Amino acid sequence: MAISREEQLKILGQMRDSDIDYTDAPATDTDFWEDATVNIPPVKVPVTLRLDPNVLAWYKQQVPRGYQTLINNVLQKYMADHQAEN
Repeated sequence: MAISREEQLKILGQMRDSDIDYTDAPATDTDFWEDATVNIPPVKVPVTLRLDPNVLAWYKQQVPRGYQTLINNVLQKYMADHQAEN
């Protein structure tokens, strides 16, 4: 049986750095990070939105944890596709 996320985080939190196997992660140097950028996601605005029950159920079925992000992405795509028309 799989352990819960909380149990996994507890186990990881108790690990010492010396217990972590880094062999599959190559070391990085200054050159690796030279072109790195920080991407801070935009602040989300909470809204109340009325949806048909079947629409909400479909999105929740697609992505049970993250359906709101999926709905936002669909609206972003729709907006981008229609901005050129204005």
